[in-house]
Amino acid sequence: MERARGRAPATDGFAISAWFDRYGRGVADPSTSDLLRDAAGGDQRAWGHLVERYSRLVWAVTRGHRLAYADSADVFQTTWLRLVEHLGQLRDPEHLAGWLSTTARHECLRVLRMGRRERPDEDVAAGVDPQESAGPGPEAALLVDEERATVAAAFARLSERCRALLRLVVAEPGLSYIEISLALGIPVGSIGPTRGRCLRHLRDLLGERG
Repeated sequence: MERARGRAPATDGFAISAWFDRYGRGVADPSTSDLLRDAAGGDQRAWGHLVERYSRLVWAVTRGHRLAYADSADVFQTTWLRLVEHLGQLRDPEHLAGWLSTTARHECLRVLRMGRRERPDEDVAAGVDPQESAGPGPEAALLVDEERATVAAAFARLSERCRALLRLVVAEPGLSYIEISLALGIPVGSIGPTRGRCLRHLRDLLGERG
């Protein structure tokens, strides 16, 4: 299976015709189940179509974790490689967006954990004094840490549904409601009201701590 790219591989006129014939003349948007089935059978066009359809979503998850570009690219590729490993094994193919989002989040957390372990060694290797590279002074850093801890504690008290929704909204403001719906498995019509309730709840929690 080719490495995942942001775009589907180029096809010539014959390939496009064969693609349409395979799914029925004029059917330009095959179902996710059909694409997964054919990708599992080695159809590169089906695989390319899957990557094109869901790559924006996977990138949004990586940006939501504030990874460096190189780490984001690593998570992006690893997420698609995980899908290759599980092609034909997904219990609910039509919920692929949710599966990809969850897998990408797990990979992001793995990278972040590795980064926290490796960063001190990298500073020593580069001859950087951790105290000199810390940035703000101790008082300012303490205030920043306290603010982050307050927001993180309030965010952790939200429901999992609220946390997942707000992560996507913050990570990629341009993500459409349809894409969010696919990622989280919630109706498009409930995204706006749910987002409003989650933000109000978060503000209330922050007010309690203030």
